[in-house]
Amino acid sequence: MRNLVIIGSGPAGLTAAIYAARANLSPLLIEGWQSGGQLTTTTEVENYPGFAKGIMGPELMKEMRAQAERFGTEFLTGDVSAVSFKNHPLTLTIDDERTVQAKTVIIATGASAIPIGLPNEKRLTGHGVSTCATCDGFFFRGKELIVVGGGDSAMEEATFLTKFATKVSIVHRRDKLRASKIMQDRAMKNEKIAFSWNSVVEDVLGQDVVTGVRLRNVVTGKISELACAGVFVAIGHRPNTALFAGQIDMDEKGYIRTHAGTATSIPGVFAAGDVQDSLYRQAVTAAGSGCMAAIDAERFLESSEG
Repeated sequence: MRNLVIIGSGPAGLTAAIYAARANLSPLLIEGWQSGGQLTTTTEVENYPGFAKGIMGPELMKEMRAQAERFGTEFLTGDVSAVSFKNHPLTLTIDDERTVQAKTVIIATGASAIPIGLPNEKRLTGHGVSTCATCDGFFFRGKELIVVGGGDSAMEEATFLTKFATKVSIVHRRDKLRASKIMQDRAMKNEKIAFSWNSVVEDVLGQDVVTGVRLRNVVTGKISELACAGVFVAIGHRPNTALFAGQIDMDEKGYIRTHAGTATSIPGVFAAGDVQDSLYRQAVTAAGSGCMAAIDAERFLESSEG
C-alpha cells in the first residue's frame, strides 16, 4: 500500500514528487517509457526561473528527477495501463501485469500537441518546428515564421510571434478562420501577419534546421514553397486522459476538471499540469500545480488518518 502514487514525469509530476518526498510520504512515481514530458522534445528553455543563461529541456528534466530521487522518491518505469478509482484503496495496473494500491494518486500525465503528421515535422521538432510560441518565439528574432491553424490558439501564437518575427504567415486549410471575432480582428489588423488561405502544409523543408514549407492549395491543387525559419503548429492539444475516461470528471475536450486547488471528482485523486490546464501550458505553471497537488494529497492523508 502506497501513501501516494504519481503518474507522469514532467514538471508537474516531478515537482509533486519533490514536495511529497520532503513531506515523508515516500511517493512512487510511474514515469512511463518516455520519461520527462514535453520538455524532453525542446531544446533551450530560457523562461524557467533560476537559469539566467537558459537550460536545455532534457537537462532541466534530468535535474528535476535527480532532485526528486535525492529526497527519496521511488521511480518505476512503465506505463499505467488501467486504473480503478471506484473504491479505496485506489488501484493502478502497470503494463497490464503489475498492480499497485495507493491511498492517494496525483495524475500528471500532461497533454500532447496535435501534430500535422509529417515525417520532417517530427525530425525538425526543436530545430525550427515548435508547438509553443511563448517557449520558443524569442529564438526567431528578425526571422520569417509560419503558424499552422485557424483557431484562437493559432491567432494568439501568431500575434505573440510578431514581437520577434519580421513576418508571420498563418496557413489555414479553409477560407475563413475558426477563431473568435476578437482574435481574428487582432490578427488581421496586425501589419506583420499574412494569410495563406485554403492551404495545407505538405512538407517541412530543411536539412538541419527549417528553411521553409511546401504548401498545397486545397482548391486549385497548386503546390508552392514558402521560405521561413520556423513552423509553429497550433492545431490544438490533446490531454493524455484516455486512461481515466468514465472514472473521473472531465470537460468536453478531455481535460480533468479540478476544484479547491487540484482535487478531482474522486476523493484522494488530484490532477496537476497540462492534464488539467488548457490555458497556460507552461513548465513553470505545471510545476506550480504539482507543488499544490502534493500539498493537497498530504492534507488529504492527514485528514483521513486523523
